[in-house]
Amino acid sequence: MISVEKFKSSLMGYDKAEVNAFINDVTKHFESILEKLKEKDADIDALKKELSKYQNLESTLNKTILAAEEVSNNMRSVARSESKSILDEARKNASRILNDALLKAEKAQSDADLLRRRVINFKRRFRQAVENELDMIDSIDENY
Repeated sequence: MISVEKFKSSLMGYDKAEVNAFINDVTKHFESILEKLKEKDADIDALKKELSKYQNLESTLNKTILAAEEVSNNMRSVARSESKSILDEARKNASRILNDALLKAEKAQSDADLLRRRVINFKRRFRQAVENELDMIDSIDENY
């Protein structure tokens, strides 16, 4: 810090050596202050650059987070859509399989009914044929 100086006066005014020494001291002091200001300005510039770098990093991270959220939402939407499609297809397949099974059961029942009628018809014709043969045998016995 610069102190307030009182200069000795001489015939022509103040003592030049004292004034020059004071000016040199003031100049050195101001140069020191200017150097410190330059260092502070450099520090401020470096900190501003670092702050800018961190702000860019923060912006990039925010964009990345938003993109990840959007991708996550899209994946959930696609998964829901796919699961709905899979369930719909499974329901259709189950319905088709059930309908096919019912049709096969109806056909099997129809085939069984047809076979039962054929068996009954065969038994009736066989019984008739046997009775006809027995009648013929009985008629042969009576003729002899």
